[in-house]
Amino acid sequence: MTSGRPIITDLNPLSPISEAYRTLRTNLQYAGVDRSLQLLMVTSASPREGKTTTINNLAVAYAQADKSVLLLDADLRKPTAHQTFQLSNRCGLTHVLAGNAAAREAVKETHIRNLSVMPSGSIPPNPSELLASRKMDLLLDELRQSFDLVLIDTPPVLAVSDAQIMASRCDGVLLVINARSGKRQHAAKARDALQFVQAKIVGVALNQTAASELSGYYSYTQASAE
Repeated sequence: MTSGRPIITDLNPLSPISEAYRTLRTNLQYAGVDRSLQLLMVTSASPREGKTTTINNLAVAYAQADKSVLLLDADLRKPTAHQTFQLSNRCGLTHVLAGNAAAREAVKETHIRNLSVMPSGSIPPNPSELLASRKMDLLLDELRQSFDLVLIDTPPVLAVSDAQIMASRCDGVLLVINARSGKRQHAAKARDALQFVQAKIVGVALNQTAASELSGYYSYTQASAE
């Protein structure tokens, strides 16, 4: 079975890009030596920087390492996980938060071993309020008990307050920056916004960087698919 949107770590696990995602996975594991990164949020400063592509491939990379992984689509404004993995979005995160479904009903298995997805559910009129609710806290506690790792996709930091709300509830945040189109000042503002809510930024994934430009720091080349 193939996904609705190609995920290179699934389609070609031996490719250099797939290896880069595994390197990112390893780096994140070292970043969590002093504190478990069981709830890891992946976001970006602005749209179209590759955060969704990154979280999809990172989820597969962790699943391939025999971790039980849940990809939680908390982008309640422009959700994509159900499309990528060809899943129904009739029952998802918003339905759980609204009290219309149990968490186990909203979790969907994918064609990838060890990887499940909780899609966004219906797009609500009040995303920020739902994410800031007590029910969201209870859900995250429940998911901690069920999965080795929960990867959380959110809207970009500078677009709306959703990312800040979720970041304060997570063990760590991975910030994705597009080296070609991302603006330095936007990245700095996103960092400051996350630090304002005392989020733990565990790393930065520099996206769309040519291999010839690498010099002593982690990066990878990929096609953005937000």
